[in-house]
Amino acid sequence: MAAASSLMVGNALYSLSSPLSSGPMHPQEVKTELSAEDMERIEKSPMAKELNKYFGQGYSCAESFVLVSLRYLDRPEELVWAAAGFGGGLYHKDLCGFLTGGIMSIGFASGLLKKPRREARELCGESVKKYWEWWKSRAPLHCYEIRTRETTSRVCLNQGLLSAAKIEDLIKPVKKTT
Repeated sequence: MAAASSLMVGNALYSLSSPLSSGPMHPQEVKTELSAEDMERIEKSPMAKELNKYFGQGYSCAESFVLVSLRYLDRPEELVWAAAGFGGGLYHKDLCGFLTGGIMSIGFASGLLKKPRREARELCGESVKKYWEWWKSRAPLHCYEIRTRETTSRVCLNQGLLSAAKIEDLIKPVKKTT
């Protein structure tokens, strides 16, 4: 009995310290309107401008994000299928597809680095951490917190456009070396 209750307490403590559950205790609200600064970032980003063509046009959030990243990196477009199961928050309104698609995009870019695998993985991890922290400063991690009954898909698109601009900033150095 003592072992079972210790296990339950340990599991509860682990879930509190899990990197996936870290973040604000009270979910942030995603801005429904973009600021002038946000609009300027989007206008300067080829990836963000192209995302508008695909999101909601037969491509999920994750697929549209990965597709524009693949095009930006001059990678084969059929790799978009890697994102097929990530749309709609892993089809469970869980982690946002723009978040997971962005992380996949960082991975695709890291695979282009002309560096030993260990070094490329470290650089990948650094970029993922930057993206994760940027995301948490702007929006909740989960679809069910972003796209609520009170919002429209526009809130998703806005977050996707900003995310595309952010990912472009993170992977641009890799693109310049290829």
